[in-house]
Amino acid sequence: MNRPLTEEALTILSVGGLKLPTPTAWTQVVLSDFDRFLQDHAANERKASAMAMSMVAHYPDRTELVEAMIDLALEELNHFRQVVRLMLQRNVRLGDDEKDPYVNDILRQVRKGTTPYFIDRLLSAAVIEARGAERFSLLAEADLPKEVQTFYRTLARSEANHHQLFVRLATRYFPAQTVEDRLVTWLDIEASAMAALEIRPRLH
Repeated sequence: MNRPLTEEALTILSVGGLKLPTPTAWTQVVLSDFDRFLQDHAANERKASAMAMSMVAHYPDRTELVEAMIDLALEELNHFRQVVRLMLQRNVRLGDDEKDPYVNDILRQVRKGTTPYFIDRLLSAAVIEARGAERFSLLAEADLPKEVQTFYRTLARSEANHHQLFVRLATRYFPAQTVEDRLVTWLDIEASAMAALEIRPRLH
């Protein structure tokens, strides 16, 4: 059985471990068109739920992964429902389905081959969740109604738990040193994807 990841290694993928912090201007851009942001946020929660279920379909023989991904899919779907409720309170409809350049840029870096693909699917999800945790934390401190701040503070904690979940799953199926080494690479990949983004009222 693989040894558990060290606390130092787990800290690598903490929110503070992201190599490129979100620009301060991002929060103001989001607040300037918060309804548009909510449309994009809802879409991201829906896609996160679908991604978790795609992992279930892709790896039906990995029992621990299947159970974790079913739980994650349900949690993300509940987040989607919560965002939609907030949108309805503001008379905002669901947005049209749009591609996410940040996520697509990251997923293009996933390697081919059974083993490389599997670890990269887990760790790419981990860094995306880490970015979500960071950005939701920013909204929890932004000039928003108190109940909305509370909502995003709760989501930030959830996203932080999710990225740790993906890291721990990786160490369930791969040696810890392999995971640690690949994490460093994925943090570089994530930083490059973030640097290429224009600042918009979107989660990414």
